[in-house]
Amino acid sequence: MNDPVLRLSGIAKSYNPGQPNEVAVLRGVDLAVAPGEVVALVAPSGAGKSTLLHIAGLLDTADAGTVAIAGEDMTGLGDRRRTAVRRADVGFIYQFHHLLPEFSAQENIVLPQLANGVSRRAADAYAMELLEHVGIGARAGHRPAALSGGEQQRVAFCRALANRPRLLLADEPTGNLDPGTSDQVFGTLMGLVRDTGLSALIATHNLDLAARMDRQLRLDTGALVPV
Repeated sequence: MNDPVLRLSGIAKSYNPGQPNEVAVLRGVDLAVAPGEVVALVAPSGAGKSTLLHIAGLLDTADAGTVAIAGEDMTGLGDRRRTAVRRADVGFIYQFHHLLPEFSAQENIVLPQLANGVSRRAADAYAMELLEHVGIGARAGHRPAALSGGEQQRVAFCRALANRPRLLLADEPTGNLDPGTSDQVFGTLMGLVRDTGLSALIATHNLDLAARMDRQLRLDTGALVPV
């Protein structure tokens, strides 16, 4: 049996530890995301879902517990190795697109590939392939300011997949869009995930979107429980 693409074991995280105002955000979280599985993380704002995603994506460290990505235990690894794993194996999507405003849609997808050692020609070709896949190839040369909100988020999806990661982590990926656009853009995201065989952990407070994923978990007082 294949190893989970993401495994979290006993993850605990507190803010202001040892202080009177200590807040325990995560309390012994266990989670395994199988190859090709899309898991919904349902939680209201402030429940700790962003913290959990940051720990899973090696952007933050837990107070206790372990993170394994593609079978490799990340515990105790140095910053250089963690950065390498994050760049090659993990794609991130946020509520806001965070595109670089001075670069075109295509260039925003090319840049992370260049940082990962891909040639410019190959990076340009794959960026265009991704943009065509999400239906905005004709907008490749436009800068973010000339794109609609839905188009900007589609570019952000493509950028997250630029280095062909094994794991996608998304934090309210359509939360900044109106309901109609949100539904369309989420459909685009799910199509990308299914077509590329990615594993994904997607945080959302939208129960309708969560129901379209393989499994739903709720973050409740720092622990994960099935929905």
